Amino acid sequence: MAATQAGASSKSKVFPDARSALAGVVADDQTLAVGGFGLCGIPEALIEALRDSGVKGLTAISNNAGVDGFGLGLLLTTRQIKKMISSYVGENKEFERQFLSGELELEFNPQGTLAERLRAGGAGIPAFFTRTGYGTIVADGKETREFDGQHYVMETALKADVSLVKAWKADKSGNLVFRKTARNFNPACAMAGKVCIVEVEQLVEVGEIDPDQVHLPGIYVDRIVHNPSPEKRIEQRTVRAG
Repeated sequence: MAATQAGASSKSKVFPDARSALAGVVADDQTLAVGGFGLCGIPEALIEALRDSGVKGLTAISNNAGVDGFGLGLLLTTRQIKKMISSYVGENKEFERQFLSGELELEFNPQGTLAERLRAGGAGIPAFFTRTGYGTIVADGKETREFDGQHYVMETALKADVSLVKAWKADKSGNLVFRKTARNFNPACAMAGKVCIVEVEQLVEVGEIDPDQVHLPGIYVDRIVHNPSPEKRIEQRTVRAG
């Protein structure tokens, strides 16, 4: 149903640009799951279009919040995010400033726990037990239980109203191929969202991707945006002297 809104035909998932792909889907106070790890595999064009849409009061589920002025850092600058559910925040000074000043809510997760919470959300598993975080502030306020002499923390699944995902290649049915480490959180984010919008570098006809090479089937994808030349910025570029 989502793919029929805001200008796409009932037969096409492909939208002409990121702005139109978000139209009729994103709204104030939504929860968004955003793929990426650092700046690797982030949906750059979709994030910029989300900034330009002006929606606010967002809860963002993402491993991190980009860097100052790029990635999800753009939405922190414009104060469109009210809460982050994330794992690593050390590359973003504005994130740090807003959190320490009480302007931004943060639900902090061990990285593997965050990944599993998203996977559980997409798989229809409401909660699970993990040893990670037991006896620390991660477990504060959460149910704990003992199994076979080991203590576990109960973590609940994460679901999103909208998922913003980056893939390397898609066919027009939304079957996705991710490239190397840029796969990261993207498949789990895609599965956890009620509506999934994917940004891809290569868009091909149905049948051009070998079924055995599909990393995520198109049933999870509602809208597709072709962005053949993303910036792919690197957080910390290191070069060898001489």
